[in-house]
Amino acid sequence: MTLFGIPWRRVLRAYAISIAVWLPISLLVTWQMYSFEHRLNPSMGLSAVLLLFSARHLSAALLTPPLFYIANRWPVAGGMWKRAAAYLLGSVAFAFAFATLRLALAPPYYEETASWQPRSFVALFDLTFGTFGDIFIMYAGIVIAAHAYAFFVRGQRHEIERLQLRQALAQSELQTLRSQLHPHFLFNTLQGVSTLIDTDRTTAQNMLHTLAELLRKVLKYGSADLIPFHEELAFVRAYLQLEHMRLERRLTVRWKISPAVETLLIPQLLLQPLVENAILHGIASAADGGWLEIEAGLQGEQLKVTIRNSIGGASQAGLGVGISNTRARLMFLYGDDASFAFNVADGKSAVAQLVLPAFAAPLPEAVSA
Repeated sequence: MTLFGIPWRRVLRAYAISIAVWLPISLLVTWQMYSFEHRLNPSMGLSAVLLLFSARHLSAALLTPPLFYIANRWPVAGGMWKRAAAYLLGSVAFAFAFATLRLALAPPYYEETASWQPRSFVALFDLTFGTFGDIFIMYAGIVIAAHAYAFFVRGQRHEIERLQLRQALAQSELQTLRSQLHPHFLFNTLQGVSTLIDTDRTTAQNMLHTLAELLRKVLKYGSADLIPFHEELAFVRAYLQLEHMRLERRLTVRWKISPAVETLLIPQLLLQPLVENAILHGIASAADGGWLEIEAGLQGEQLKVTIRNSIGGASQAGLGVGISNTRARLMFLYGDDASFAFNVADGKSAVAQLVLPAFAAPLPEAVSA
C-alpha cells in the first residue's frame, strides 16, 4: 500500500522520526516556559503548560514530513525566484494548517484570563494570524532543514552513482585486461606446437590435448576476478606440463608452496603470464635451458608469491603484456593494498614478486539432509 506513491512503511517511519525529534524540543520548551510562567502566574500548573506546548510541537511534528517531501520534490534550486515566492506564500497555508491541528489537539489558552477557552473560528483566526511571526519562524526552520537534508541525500545519491559507475568502468577494464591474456597465451602456445609438428607429431598432439584442457579450466570460472589459489596453481602446473613437452630436460621446476595459502583468493590467470615470461625470455632462449622456482606463503595478513627463474642467452623482446597487465589488474582490484615488483639480480636470475591481501575463499555451504 502507498500514499501518493510512497510506501506506508516509509511514511510511518518519517512521522516516527519527526515526533522523535520534536519531542525533546517540546519537553525542553515546556520546562523553560513553566519556570517563566509559574513566576508570573503561580496558579498555572505544569500539566497545563505541558498540554499547551505538546499540542504546539506535535502539530509541527505532523506537518514536518509533508514539508520535507515538498522540499525534496520541488527544491528552491530548481527555479530560484518562482519557488522562493511559492515557499513564502506557502507559509500562510502552513500557518492555517498548524492552527487547525493545534486547536484540534487542545483548546485555545488565553494568558489574559489564564484559562482555556472554547474552540471557535475566531480562535482559529487569532491563532493563525495573531502568532503568525512565531509560526513563520518555525516554518522557515523546517523548510531550511528540509532543503539541507534533501541536498545531503542528493549528494549521497550522486556519490553512490559515481562509485557504481567507477566500479562498472573498473569491471569493464578488468574484463579487457583479462581478455588480452587469452590471445597472447594462445599465440605463444600454438607457436610452440607449430615448431614440433614436423619433428615430433606425437608431442604436438599431446600439447594440443593439454591446451584444450587448459582452456576448459579458463572457461570454468568464466569472468570471475578471483579464484582459489589452488585452482590457479592447477592451471600453472598444466601450463608447465605443456612447456615440459616442448623443452623436456631443459626446464627444471621447483615448488615451495605453503599449505596455508591453498584456499586464499588470487586473480584468475595472474601467475601464468609471469611464468610464461620466465620461460620465454629466461629459459627457452638458453641452450642448456634453466630453472624456475615458484614460492608462495603468508607474510602477516598478506599473500606473498615469488617467481624466480634463471637467465641465459639472448631472447627476443616481448610486448610487455605480462608485466603491464599484472600491474594494471592489481591496481583495479586492490588499489594500494597490493604490490608487484620485477627485477634482475646480477644478470643471472629474474625475480617477480607479488604481495596481495590474504582473502580466504568462502567455505561451501553444508547440504542439509
